[in-house]
Amino acid sequence: MDLNKSLRLAIETGKVCMGSNEAQKAINASSAKLIILSSNCPEDSVKMVRESETPVHSFKGNNAVLGAACGRPFPVSTVTIIDGGNSDVLTLKTD
Repeated sequence: MDLNKSLRLAIETGKVCMGSNEAQKAINASSAKLIILSSNCPEDSVKMVRESETPVHSFKGNNAVLGAACGRPFPVSTVTIIDGGNSDVLTLKTD
């Protein structure tokens, strides 16, 4: 699986939120199906996500690389997949 392609397809055809505040909202609403964390995600965000029941994937790159993978010109430390759309991103190996 090409993660960059899968993320962009999920963003285009599904429902994806970026940022730890949005991840918290999705967790509280029980709508998050997968959360992707960058390698340098802030520790408080990592703790909040790991304490939830939501599957987590640890992205090998930092937040700048994750942002670029999402097609964004800014760093993204947390990506929450609510609906994968036509993407296979929900088949990612989780921690």
